[in-house]
Amino acid sequence: MSRQLALKTICSSLLIMYLSACSQQTVVDTENADDVFASSTAKKKVKPKTSVKKSTTSKRQLPVRHGFQQMTSRQQVPNISEAELRLIADKIFQNEGGGNPDNLVHWNEGEDFASLGVGHFTWYPAGRPARFGNTFPGLLAHLEANGADVPPWLQQARYRGAPWQTKTQLMQAKYTPEVQELKNFLYQTRLLQAAYIVERARQAMPKLVNAAPSDARQRVAQNLNAVANTPGGWYVLVAYINFKGEGLNQRGGYNGQNWGLLQVLESMQPCKPGAPALHAFANAAQEVLERRVRNSPPARNEARWLAGWSNRINTYRRPNV
Repeated sequence: MSRQLALKTICSSLLIMYLSACSQQTVVDTENADDVFASSTAKKKVKPKTSVKKSTTSKRQLPVRHGFQQMTSRQQVPNISEAELRLIADKIFQNEGGGNPDNLVHWNEGEDFASLGVGHFTWYPAGRPARFGNTFPGLLAHLEANGADVPPWLQQARYRGAPWQTKTQLMQAKYTPEVQELKNFLYQTRLLQAAYIVERARQAMPKLVNAAPSDARQRVAQNLNAVANTPGGWYVLVAYINFKGEGLNQRGGYNGQNWGLLQVLESMQPCKPGAPALHAFANAAQEVLERRVRNSPPARNEARWLAGWSNRINTYRRPNV
């Protein structure tokens, strides 16, 4: 059996195991949640606890959740089927890489890190400050912990940093055996990558309300509930966290102003669940990212990205998930 076929078979079975276990997990206490998301390095397989929930149609709405203001450690996580997870993976991959497998290994113009996988997880070269977060090593830990067969050279590079210093170096190496192996590995594990993105959002939810300024906490909880309880809203929250992060770092951003999900929820006009909540979210996201561009160093010319960001944000208005 070839390595690619074996990897595909392993990932399919492990995904079913992962989803089965995920449906039985509970949200952790917020004070203990900081080290849950990308800290596991032990290789272990998740044991199934229940059967995977089957989706009767690919257009099924993602489940909604409510009560984030009173979220406790015993509240259940969204029960997402494999078909629903596939929708999330496909839409995020379309947003990040246009759905093109060649873009699973990429380096955006003007950035100082590689962007890898369906979520364009960031991977900085060794010794370079990870200002916007170094998320690819955490993804590798997640894939390995769920039994994926990470190539040996990638396991070693994970601890050192990306093996390319510039976009030019990566483009020159694009068709080497190692990079082609990396691309195939990322293609075969794309559903496990989507599960990682969902888990990141799941861990962030109770933290968002607690991290909000006291005078904005009620508004953040209300807006979070409004989006989460709207059909397609869970996907919007997951997609934005993957896009621009949680926004929990009060020292992040430019001029002390971050641009993550927390800042969007703070900026939203108060609303109730329904289509208006998605429009309010998209409007607030647009405002937050325009503020980021205004605050950014002129030399970075971040205005060149704003049109593409706006196109992505507009997909949140009618997610069709």
